[in-house]
Amino acid sequence: MRNLPPALAAHLASGATTLCRCWRLTRGDEVVQGFTDHDEDLVFDGTTFRAGTGFEGTELEARFGLSVTGTEVHGALAAESLNEADLAAGRYDNAKVELFFVNWAEVEQRLLLRVGHLGEVRREGAAFAAEVRGLAARLNEERGRIYAATCDADLGDARCGVDLDDPALRGEGSVLAVEGGSLIRVAGLDAFADGWFTRGKLTFSAGPNAGLAVEVKEHRAEAGEVRLALWQQMPAPIAEGDLFAVTAGCDKRFETCRSKFANAINFRGFPHMPGNDFVVAYTVPGEPGHDGSPAR
Repeated sequence: MRNLPPALAAHLASGATTLCRCWRLTRGDEVVQGFTDHDEDLVFDGTTFRAGTGFEGTELEARFGLSVTGTEVHGALAAESLNEADLAAGRYDNAKVELFFVNWAEVEQRLLLRVGHLGEVRREGAAFAAEVRGLAARLNEERGRIYAATCDADLGDARCGVDLDDPALRGEGSVLAVEGGSLIRVAGLDAFADGWFTRGKLTFSAGPNAGLAVEVKEHRAEAGEVRLALWQQMPAPIAEGDLFAVTAGCDKRFETCRSKFANAINFRGFPHMPGNDFVVAYTVPGEPGHDGSPAR
C-alpha cells in the first residue's frame, strides 16, 4: 500500500484532476531521458520529460508476494527519443525505468509508482515496444557458481586473471573489405594463428561504430588473408578503413585455459566431472570390477 502525498491526495479528491504519467530512463552509460504522455514537456528532479514522442504505457499490474509482474511502454523511434541505432547497439539493455504519476499543473504533486528495468525490446516499423520488468524479476536470475565442466568466468575478469592487454592476446587492425553483413577482411592480424580470435571481442575504435563491441564468431587466416565473421551486424554499416582492436577468444575448456593462456590455476570449472556417458560405462574383461567386484 502506498501513502499518497497530502497535496496529491487532495487533488485526487477534488473531482477535477490534471494527471499524466512520466517515465525516466537511465541507461548504463548514465544517459538520462524523460518522456511523458502529457501534451507539453514537464520538468522536475533535473529531468525534462518530453512530450510528443508517442510514449505510452500499458496497464500496470501488481500482485501480492514476489510474483514477477511487468508492463510495456510504446513509443516512436526518433532521433530525439529512442532511435534504432542506440537500440541495436544495446545502449538501452537493462536500462533503469522509473514511472511517475504526476499532476501536470503542479509537478511537485507526484508519486513514484514503479521502478524496474527494460527487458525485451521489439521494433515494429517506426515504433518500438519495450517490456518493463519489476524488481522481483531479479529473483529469477541465476546467481552464484554453476557446476559444469566448462569455466564460468569471463575471460579477463577478476576471477579469470588473464591480462587481455598482453600483446600476445590483443591485436589491432583495419577493415580492408566488407564481404557480407557480418564478414570482413582485415589487415593487421597476420601474426596471429588461425582461430586465435574466435569467440573473442572486437571493439571498433574509429568509424561510425566507434566504441561499440561485438563477439567474433570465427577467425580465419588462410592463403595470406585474414577474415573475421561477427556474430551480429553492427548498427551502422562497416566501411573500408574502419579501425578496431580485438582480443583473444576462449571456448571455456580446461585444455584451452592451460595451453592457450597458461592459466590452469585459475580455471573456474570442474573438468573432471563425469559426463552423461558415465551411467552407461562398463568394465573391460580383465580389469577390476569385471568379476562383479567394484572397480577402484
